Amino acid sequence: MQSSSVRKVMLILGFAALAFAGGCKKKVATAPPAAAPAPPAAEPTVTLNASPTSVNSGQTATLSWSSTNATDLDIQPGVGKVAPEGSTPVTPTQSTTYTITASGPGGSATATAHVDINAAAPAEQPAPNASEAELFSQNVRDAFFDLDKSELRPDARDALTKDAEFLRSYPDIRISIEGHCDERGSTEYNLGLGERRADAAKNYLVSLGIAAARVDTVSWGKERPFCMEHNEACWQQNRRAHLVMAK
Repeated sequence: MQSSSVRKVMLILGFAALAFAGGCKKKVATAPPAAAPAPPAAEPTVTLNASPTSVNSGQTATLSWSSTNATDLDIQPGVGKVAPEGSTPVTPTQSTTYTITASGPGGSATATAHVDINAAAPAEQPAPNASEAELFSQNVRDAFFDLDKSELRPDARDALTKDAEFLRSYPDIRISIEGHCDERGSTEYNLGLGERRADAAKNYLVSLGIAAARVDTVSWGKERPFCMEHNEACWQQNRRAHLVMAK
């Protein structure tokens, strides 16, 4: 009986040891790894260019820019908020450095572009002791016409525009515009055509700011040719509005 009781106790202790060993083999729960920190926001970049980099006063230059990682862009002076990429015209009145500032979650960046204003060319001065008559002869040009026409050609407008510039510089000078024709056609017809040519030149000068009271007109038709040959090259010289200083 006593040995039987001892065996029972030993069996119970054996089962208890086995149960304890099995419990020790269970996995222990572990905490999940911590999440990696978010990478820092990328820093903005920006570029700014001007084209051309030098202009005359009143002319326009173009600013062009591009950026990355920016949510707010501003160009100063005078332009203000702009898109992340683009271009805009500017008309500086003096040499100017433009600055673009690009901002975003990662910080800010700047870039600059410079536009120079060219110095004005010095005005041409008349030669010392040159008389008004000499200056008139050097600077005033005639207006030429097509056959049987009194409408101003582009080259005639260019010549008269320069004539107006000279006359504005010498407001005391009065002029007479002579209308001339080539030898073809009747005397009466060419007198009328010459008058229309002289009037066309006068009206254009008046449109450019020359007072009408400073300009007289006369038609010589075909009576006072500049060239005496009988060919187109010569006839073209005779189809003109000729400007002379009034006495």
